[in-house]
Amino acid sequence: MKKRHFLAVAATGATLTSAALAAPARQRPVGPGLLTVTGAIGRGNRGPLDKALDQMMAKQQIAFDKAHVFDFAALTRLPAVTIHPTVEYDAKVHTLKGPLLSEVLQAAGVDVNSPAKLVLRAVDGYTVKLSLAQARQQRFIVATHLDGQPMALGGLGPLWAVFDADRYPDMAAKPLPERFAQCPWGLYHLDVQPA
Repeated sequence: MKKRHFLAVAATGATLTSAALAAPARQRPVGPGLLTVTGAIGRGNRGPLDKALDQMMAKQQIAFDKAHVFDFAALTRLPAVTIHPTVEYDAKVHTLKGPLLSEVLQAAGVDVNSPAKLVLRAVDGYTVKLSLAQARQQRFIVATHLDGQPMALGGLGPLWAVFDADRYPDMAAKPLPERFAQCPWGLYHLDVQPA
């Protein structure tokens, strides 16, 4: 082996080794980021809001110093839960699948047993506030699939924070349109606020 080639390979290997050591704690998404979690999280996998490049978040007055971003693959690698709620838009039972919201938060480094408050934001600016305890108790999921298919942007997706309202008597007693007031479709941002 030629000396220059050996030195180049050795230098590249040293660089890869140090990068590999830093990578696991800050694993960045490979695909487009679909869900950004901010607030009381762990280390995160991206830096602060960039007002020039994070236009939608900036226009919705979101600010953060660090965030944990999930792409579709990262969300679908988490254990999935399937629910069968009657959906308000067509009054039919549908199959929704995705990870529990608490699992997503835990993957972002959130203490899921804390008394935190959550702010869930949809792409159209619709905002919902609920407690982490309520999200756990009602078993909210971050739905990625509707009736076996990934949800499309422009429909209810690509992500929908939702629970099976039919399973809770107090919610099932409400008119169908009122059952999903705390379930933003087109979910893209989740802020974890300490109590």
